[in-house]
Amino acid sequence: MSLTPTHKPTREWPLLVLTVGLVGIICFPLWQSFASDNTPSWASWPPERWARLLLGPEQIANYCCFTWALFILTSHYLEMRRQRKAFHFALLPTEEGARILQEDARPLQRKIDQIVSLRGPFVLAHMIRQALAKFSLSRSSQDVRETVRTQAEVEQGRFAIGMATVNYLAWAIPAIGFFGTVRGLAGSMTMAEQGGQQIRLATQHLTVAFDCTLVALALSLVVMYLIHVMQREEESLVIDCQQYCLEHLVGRIYEPEPLGEGPALSSLSAGIVRDQTPRGAIAGSLGERFQR
Repeated sequence: MSLTPTHKPTREWPLLVLTVGLVGIICFPLWQSFASDNTPSWASWPPERWARLLLGPEQIANYCCFTWALFILTSHYLEMRRQRKAFHFALLPTEEGARILQEDARPLQRKIDQIVSLRGPFVLAHMIRQALAKFSLSRSSQDVRETVRTQAEVEQGRFAIGMATVNYLAWAIPAIGFFGTVRGLAGSMTMAEQGGQQIRLATQHLTVAFDCTLVALALSLVVMYLIHVMQREEESLVIDCQQYCLEHLVGRIYEPEPLGEGPALSSLSAGIVRDQTPRGAIAGSLGERFQR
């Protein structure tokens, strides 16, 4: 990819491994020192308790939303990888010292159309095509730069619309969990009012309420992180497309100055006029004197 790097990338995954190792080295010995010899309650849970924790109706609904969001995010990720391949197609001349004339706009557009027809649509190809269309009508690099910026905003909005369903699912997962929480709390209140043996059933309803919240929040954290990663990839793609256009299109546009409008030529013509006017007047006055 012919792009000039502007900063060193942050190595996030090695930092994550380092963080987990550091926290584990500090916290695990402390946990062993403060833990009692008794077996924790969750380790001796019967299968029925695990089933209530993981296989309630609200949990199953959350699993459906979570899996759907994963499928959508996976398709977006594969599309981002495909879009990155456009930087290797030589859509614009990248040789040192190359210049793009107004007459080159139409041939470059035809070349891009051939690539798109064979490999599918690309954000970079469409952005370059719009900029070349503007350049074929106007020689101004400023107009081409504004076209690139406007098209980048359009693509960014299109990516945001494509993530609308995933954003809804990320909101729906904790909402479904809270719905199970309210259902469990309502059942516990009803059982507690009856007294006697119903107290145990009320405790089970409270357990269901907290289980729904626990599973929903855990799934929501995972989905929100994946959404953040995908949005970062999409924004990075648009920024790289803008940089590619600025380096290999806007920066290579040839803008010749119109003849007769330069400052040196204007001052020269003005000087000639100033020189000719007094000389004509002097010649006329000398002729009149000679006739007299």
